[in-house]
Amino acid sequence: MAKNKSGEIPHYELLYIVPNKYSEDELKPIVERINKLLKDNGAKITYEEVWGKKKMTYQIQGFSYGYYQLVEFDVAEQNVAKINHELRIDRDILRYMLVNKKAISAEEREAIKEKARKKIIEKVEEKEKEEQKPKEVSKKKVDMKDLDEKLDKILETDDLL
Repeated sequence: MAKNKSGEIPHYELLYIVPNKYSEDELKPIVERINKLLKDNGAKITYEEVWGKKKMTYQIQGFSYGYYQLVEFDVAEQNVAKINHELRIDRDILRYMLVNKKAISAEEREAIKEKARKKIIEKVEEKEKEEQKPKEVSKKKVDMKDLDEKLDKILETDDLL
């Protein structure tokens, strides 16, 4: 990890996946346990977001779905290794990613989300326009005599059975 030269406490983002073998109610204690792990190691949680149950691109340990949780926090660099170790050995977490990140304000976060929403809307509208365009139909006409001749030729061969 890079040394923080400004003397500020570094800001981190943790994204983790809990397998869908748990129900929504069983998920809450796991999330609380992870948050407690962070706080016990001196982290100050600044933002949390529940992404919910999503289909994963590929199976992990036999699971195709997982509950995604995002947590941002400030913590001293020396405690990151402890947090990383605890997350690695936790059996209730399929995958996690812990990265150092620049802290952003609530207004900046909303601006980023709004920009992403607009981009998604543009893509959906573009796709709808593509679907509304008439499909090109082959303008080549087929003569019935040619079809009959080709069918007769096929039926005359001994390779049918």
